[in-house]
Amino acid sequence: MATETPPPAPSGTSLPSTEEFAEVQQSAEFGELRRAHRSFAFPLTIAFTAWYLLYVLLSNYADGFMGTKVAGNINVALVLGLAQFVTTFLIAWWYARRAAAQLDPKAEAIKSRMEGGA
Repeated sequence: MATETPPPAPSGTSLPSTEEFAEVQQSAEFGELRRAHRSFAFPLTIAFTAWYLLYVLLSNYADGFMGTKVAGNINVALVLGLAQFVTTFLIAWWYARRAAAQLDPKAEAIKSRMEGGA
């Protein structure tokens, strides 16, 4: 069931007003947080999408290359396909580490200030 009422605030805290949210959104600190996120996430998203599209294009148009045997019944297509999974997990791990080290402390500082803790 959808409702327009926000959840109750934890005891001892009050929810920020709409004006306070707008003020924080315009702050330099929030802008820095957004830039830090975007400067990491956007280039990686573009790079991974290009890597994925390269794999798809090679699969469709480079049959000879993709069918090249690497070892036994393992060919280039299988190696590159498995590399897609490895790349996905590495990017997720890298992002989680970076977010925990650089983004989360900034976000927590903004949150605690908005909730009246700072």
